[in-house]
Amino acid sequence: MLLPRSRSINAAWIPAVENLFWNLVRSLGRGRLTRVDDGGAAQLVQMQLSASETRDGTLRLAEYGFQSNPPAGSDAIAVFLGGDRTNGVVIACGHQQYRFRNLAPGEVCISDDKGQSVYLSAAGIVVNGGGQPVTITNTPQITADSPLLHCTGDIEGDGNITCAGDMRDNSATNLHTAANSRAVYNSHHHPVPEVQGGGDTVTSDPPVPQL
Repeated sequence: MLLPRSRSINAAWIPAVENLFWNLVRSLGRGRLTRVDDGGAAQLVQMQLSASETRDGTLRLAEYGFQSNPPAGSDAIAVFLGGDRTNGVVIACGHQQYRFRNLAPGEVCISDDKGQSVYLSAAGIVVNGGGQPVTITNTPQITADSPLLHCTGDIEGDGNITCAGDMRDNSATNLHTAANSRAVYNSHHHPVPEVQGGGDTVTSDPPVPQL
């Protein structure tokens, strides 16, 4: 079966086809961020697309609840509506130097350029403060539903400590809890030698428990 000979493109269509082609080419851009304005309702960035093309005041969108201020030099992808290079939106960006590497399939990590990270690893969650303090603020209560809370450093507090269970210090050598030590203290006796001026020894009464 012979196919019909294709018709030549109408010469009048050529400008429209070329315009469509170049609009598609101009609709995507890849470059690097050179400046970020994070002070307004929407984040605006300056993006260098090539040696001769830099776009300023370009809107950057991110998922709700996830904010960041990418450092200069971050890679970025922008979409330009209708191929208009003055009407762009940055839809993705990243930084090669500060990217958290070697994630296993399914793992997630939030990280920055200072070494701080929250790593949802396959073995558990790891919070790295990057040598900076970690602050939990504006909360009336913190609940840790865990059978063991282990701290390798000191614990300091400005308020009281209330505990429903027992407390034991110097745990490597001390077998007694604070309650056990208090019971031993409240029941112990002291010998009172030569109380009558002779050689007799009597035993004092137990001390009055201090509540």
